[in-house]
Amino acid sequence: MTTPLLTIRQHIAEQREQLRYQYKEGVLSADQFLSQHSQLIDQGFKEVVSILPLPEGAALCAVGGYGRHELYPFSDIDILLLLAQEPNEEDKSRLESLVQSFWDLGLDIGASVRTIEDCLSEAKKDITIETSLLECRYILGNATLVEQLQQTFMDHHDPQDFFQAKHLEFKQRYTRYNNTPYSLEPNCKESPGALRDIQLIHWLARSNQFNEGWDALVAANLMTEKEAEVIRSTEQRFKRFRIELHLIHKKRDDRVLFHVQPMLAEVYGYKAQTGKRPSEMFMQDYYGAARIVNLITHFMLQNFKDYLFPDQDKRIVHIDEDFQSVGQLLDVRQDDAFEQNPNLLLKAFLVLQQHPELEDFSVRTQRLIWGNRKLIDTKFRADPINQQTFLAILQQPQGIVHTFRRLSKLKILPRYIPIWTKIVGQMQHDLFHVYTVDQHTLQVIRHMRRFTMPEYAQENPLAARLIAEFDRSWLLYIAALFHDIAKGRGGDHSTLGAVDIRQFAELHQLSEEDTDLLEFLVANHLLMSNVAQKKDLSDPEVIKAFSEAVKTRRRLTALYLLTVADIRGTSPKVWNAWKGQLLQNLYQSTALLFDGDTFDRHTILSQRKEDANAIIKLAGLSDEQRDCFWSKMDVAYFLRHEASDIAWHTRTLYNHISTEDTIVKARPVDKSEHIQVVVFTRDRSNLFEKIAAYFYQHNINILDARIHTSTDGYALDSFSISSNLIQQPRDFISIIEVNLAKAINSELPEYIAQDKTHTPLMVGADVRRSRTFPIVPSVELVKDEYSNSWLLSIITTDCPGILYHLASLFNKHHVSLHMAKVMTLGERAEDVFMIESQHLSNEKNQLAFERDILETLNRLTKLK
Repeated sequence: MTTPLLTIRQHIAEQREQLRYQYKEGVLSADQFLSQHSQLIDQGFKEVVSILPLPEGAALCAVGGYGRHELYPFSDIDILLLLAQEPNEEDKSRLESLVQSFWDLGLDIGASVRTIEDCLSEAKKDITIETSLLECRYILGNATLVEQLQQTFMDHHDPQDFFQAKHLEFKQRYTRYNNTPYSLEPNCKESPGALRDIQLIHWLARSNQFNEGWDALVAANLMTEKEAEVIRSTEQRFKRFRIELHLIHKKRDDRVLFHVQPMLAEVYGYKAQTGKRPSEMFMQDYYGAARIVNLITHFMLQNFKDYLFPDQDKRIVHIDEDFQSVGQLLDVRQDDAFEQNPNLLLKAFLVLQQHPELEDFSVRTQRLIWGNRKLIDTKFRADPINQQTFLAILQQPQGIVHTFRRLSKLKILPRYIPIWTKIVGQMQHDLFHVYTVDQHTLQVIRHMRRFTMPEYAQENPLAARLIAEFDRSWLLYIAALFHDIAKGRGGDHSTLGAVDIRQFAELHQLSEEDTDLLEFLVANHLLMSNVAQKKDLSDPEVIKAFSEAVKTRRRLTALYLLTVADIRGTSPKVWNAWKGQLLQNLYQSTALLFDGDTFDRHTILSQRKEDANAIIKLAGLSDEQRDCFWSKMDVAYFLRHEASDIAWHTRTLYNHISTEDTIVKARPVDKSEHIQVVVFTRDRSNLFEKIAAYFYQHNINILDARIHTSTDGYALDSFSISSNLIQQPRDFISIIEVNLAKAINSELPEYIAQDKTHTPLMVGADVRRSRTFPIVPSVELVKDEYSNSWLLSIITTDCPGILYHLASLFNKHHVSLHMAKVMTLGERAEDVFMIESQHLSNEKNQLAFERDILETLNRLTKLK
């Protein structure tokens, strides 16, 4: 690098640092920083070109964000080298040297070299290039050539085509970000409601030659003065967000990541409040800004569509004295209709639901609803007409999910149910929810609605059948609406929410029967999930206790439907067929009890043997072959295993009953992603430790474990497992049957035996969240009231090898495992173990055991 270039580079670096300092000290606003940063780079280019001139007749232009004077701290710097004619070899050499010199300044340059004809040709093929040319800004060189490009470009530019292409791009971007501004780690540039939406409005304005900013759109009646005022201030907020993110990341990264959120909260001066982190308050304000941008962007897209395509179908059809349809949109007939009759604010949503041929509200109607939302007050909420309208919305055969999204978007829902306001944008740091509380709730309503739709019946046939048979199923939407409404207030959100839903039900004059059902559902919405995933469902006492808590078949059905919808609405990753089967098993066992079936141990034992025997007969086994195996198993075995599992064990193990070998058998489970594995071998002290070590080594997840010892000293250990490696189940099964048996008969691998942690490198949102908002591991050890066993419960951040390390501790403390129930919710693990040990009868030993577990969990989670 030559000395002049080095001097320019040093000057730019020093001035960039000075700009950042002035910005951080509050001397420069966001707009001033972005503009002065752009001017600094302009000057650097001019100084380079004074040393290495452009080809004759050429010009240098800024495009993209740099072109509109919005150069962020670490953004790419996009330039256009505009040529008067095709370059000769000398021009090409000069241009290569020039671009290299720009790079030598320490700048991230994105350079294109084109003639005017090239620009027009490329713009036709690529909407990104066409968009960048809308923002083409002259820096130096042949100004006349740049003016000619700008004039020729606009002469060839088709605003209608441009709108359609940008609208398609907009929809693709929204799909990529799940159509919501409420991602827990939003991208402040690309996410719905972020800077890209604001830029889209600017691009559409420029495309239609409204070049004077927001005021030009107001003058054209495309935007109201209030919207211009709001979007102008919100644009400044997002510009500042993005600058701060670049400075925190020290690179071009526009994601509001979990570990960055507390830093941003500190920058913006948020202070902790009771029950709320500063980062939560910051993010709620972020979501508020994004929601406004998202709303105004949708208004503007519809307005530009109407402006550009005036000949589209706008036939007006009378609906009633208050509403009409205009083309495919519902429109309120009078501008002052909501002021004259506020009840129409809710009625509008019901009318739209009742006309599925209509796509949405007109922009005018949406603006009027939004602008008049504060007319919904205590008097409005107490009006029986409005109460009946709200209940009617819930009872419609279509449009429920879209209606609640609109009620939320236009801020009618928090006006009608004021406590809803407290969960809007409320973060959840439990490591398994991927939505804010309000968006999770809308997802639960969505999944509840899917149960009613024939096209989704195959997702959960039982739920589809139950909801079809459930009288007044619209009550379940109310339960979904309130199940998490008390989150973030402190205290037990289930208990607080139960109070809220009773008040709502009484206000809306629901019957006492329906009110009791709703109160029960909200108070107990976690009950079924906890029992299904943490308790031994083969134990009659568990089913009996659960049925006593639920009390009626109707409550059971409602709780099952709410539980499935709740888990499905938590995260696409949390639901799986294993959880579905557990919930279904619990539902069916409890339903039998409500239907009058006897559910004592003797009855279950007889029925289970009878059902297993019927399956065995179909396989062609004789009574002698069956009894050869069954005679070695005690009552506990038959109570802890389903009939199908008993039959499978019998078929595969009856001729190995006195073997000295280790037998491993596996099978896929119908309509599920998991594999069942059974191990049959002479019992030994570290058997479970070796099995867990093998699964740990091979990244296999243990979902369920049942440990049993036969009357003659053989271990019969059965597992339900899952793994991302299970793509060809038959091959996987063959490998595991051979290799697990070898592992059991071998010594533990050296690095495991020496307790060298074998933790795969993990990245991604879940891990970032677990590091930023870690779960403090907890351990609870209690004596089981029904047996000599102990129940060990742990809660921790999920990480590889938990079960192996616990197995090692069980061996160390002379603890025998009888059952393991593994519940993984995103990055959160909640596991329950039924164990036995004479060692634990001593309180000092109990304390040492629990302390060892806590130390191990703390060590494992710190390695993430």
